[in-house]
Amino acid sequence: MPGPAPYAAAGPAPVRRLTVLYDARCPLCVHLRGWLQRQRQLVPLDLVPAGSAEAVRQFPELDHAATLREITVVGDLGQVYRETAAWIVCLWALAEYRSRAHWLTTPAGRPFARGTVLAAARYRAMAVPPCAPGSTACATPPGGARGPR
Repeated sequence: MPGPAPYAAAGPAPVRRLTVLYDARCPLCVHLRGWLQRQRQLVPLDLVPAGSAEAVRQFPELDHAATLREITVVGDLGQVYRETAAWIVCLWALAEYRSRAHWLTTPAGRPFARGTVLAAARYRAMAVPPCAPGSTACATPPGGARGPR
């Protein structure tokens, strides 16, 4: 699994908060945002539309075009998780799914995690038209599509 473990980031301190950058134009992404919000969180999740003014303000160093292509999660200590690692760290933050997240990092679980992420990416590619460079059609509304926490 690429990226650091969520509990061994930039030193001995654990992750205390995660920001999930999701595509607000994608029906699956918006559905999963709502699902994440309804779960009991061991680590608080802030859900911010990828590419939004809020995302750029919070994370000016990120490649925001890339965050619109793949799920990206940023830890409070600056850790960046993408693709499969991002999905796993989201599950790790949830009370009911932490043990499943640990299993997904094992040799037995990795293929399942990767297959799930690839299936979601295929669905997303069919459901969301690609953004043309400089296009305003892909822009997230000012303030983003943040849901209640």
